[in-house]
Amino acid sequence: MTTTLITNIATLVTNDPALGEGPLGLIADAALVLEGDRVAWAGPAAAAPAADRAVDAGGRAVIPGFVDSHSHLVFAGDRTAEFNARMSGQPYKAGGIRTTVAATRAASDEALSANVARYLREALTQGTTTFETKSGYGLTVEDEARALRIAAEHTDEVTYLGAHIVSPDYADDPAAYVELVTGEMLDACAPYARWVDVFCEKGAFDGDQARAILTAGRAKGLHPRVHANQLTYGPGVQLAVELDAASADHCTHLTDEDVDALANSATVATLLPGAEFSTRAQWPNARRLLDAGATVALSTDCNPGSSFTSSVPFCIALAVRDMGMTPDEAVWSATAGGAAALRRTDVGRLTPGARADLAVLDAPSHVHLAYRPGVPLVTEVWRAGVRVVRAGARDRTT
Repeated sequence: MTTTLITNIATLVTNDPALGEGPLGLIADAALVLEGDRVAWAGPAAAAPAADRAVDAGGRAVIPGFVDSHSHLVFAGDRTAEFNARMSGQPYKAGGIRTTVAATRAASDEALSANVARYLREALTQGTTTFETKSGYGLTVEDEARALRIAAEHTDEVTYLGAHIVSPDYADDPAAYVELVTGEMLDACAPYARWVDVFCEKGAFDGDQARAILTAGRAKGLHPRVHANQLTYGPGVQLAVELDAASADHCTHLTDEDVDALANSATVATLLPGAEFSTRAQWPNARRLLDAGATVALSTDCNPGSSFTSSVPFCIALAVRDMGMTPDEAVWSATAGGAAALRRTDVGRLTPGARADLAVLDAPSHVHLAYRPGVPLVTEVWRAGVRVVRAGARDRTT
């Protein structure tokens, strides 16, 4: 396999304390060697081994590709009017998620797939190299299976979210909808998914319903994740920990017992600041979780209703400004933290054996992601050892 030396790196984030300084494993004046789709070596540029070709990073920072572990990309339409009303302080009477459900059901497979590809390309140009996405805007057996089939054409990290809300078709019989979600719908969807998720919240699914849905999914080989404690205090976090869910997502309203449960479990607290930004809701308290010892991930929650952003750098800036995170913690949570939320060890780090997923920043340090909010700093992206986004790097073959 061809080897590639990336040298003249001002600061390299490895996420391995054994390789460099602090939790980020920072190496100054660094280099990387890629072999095929993997990282073969990381360390000081002065000690770099020879390679088949060399790429000059131009004194820029290099970080692991972002791992976006929570998104809702299989949808049609948008909810501009809803957002505009919310930001204007005006009442809005349209259907929320149900509006997107209607548009998604009416869309063709080709239109839905093109929409997913569009937003994934948008995310890729901002440094996201691994992404999870969910169903949840079909809410019929056929439409949920279709959504997951389309999602699986674009990523391996696919989540069955038939339990997003109770389908409008079952508004008068939620128990029958839970039976559908745990029965015929699950049977149709499980072949396309790795994960099962549920919105455990007042107005969606209560603790008993959520437990039944997650347990049924687990029996089909899907691992749980939970939309937990976003709008109110509730049983979602405790249920996630009880069922060894990979993540409890949102985590905005937490009791001390919830924080302790997360800190003493393998369940990652995935924070989604784009949702709070877009709804003017209370920010999650990342500082409280981190100080307790919980593992925290940052993700976009990209969806057309409550967080219509694909930008992990934007979420990093929000987390630093409004959620009590340091720049180092926010970058770790958007890379290694996201990988932990997907129970992956091959992404979210730049260490020998890891997948060669990385972003080059037009800045000397990863801190600029929060220091220069809104500026498009990602100038190159490599995924599985291939440069897929490029803006003016200099190559030479040796």
